[in-house]
Amino acid sequence: MKEQLVRYISEELLSDRGGVLTETDDLLGGGLIDSLGIMSLIFFIEQEFDVEVPPEDVTIENFLSIETIGRYLAARKP
Repeated sequence: MKEQLVRYISEELLSDRGGVLTETDDLLGGGLIDSLGIMSLIFFIEQEFDVEVPPEDVTIENFLSIETIGRYLAARKP
């Protein structure tokens, strides 16, 4: 799951920045992903992992890094 997230974010959202994305990189505070990028990421997550992400779950705590997204998704999966 985390590998898919890293690949998607690196290839689709950060393609012009280069560099290596780690599981603990601060996606939001570090300016790696903006609000439009978060919406794209949520759409990817819903399609790829078959998990609905309600608007109230789109928080810094859940989407701060690959690591926090992974924990969020693990808690949401049946």
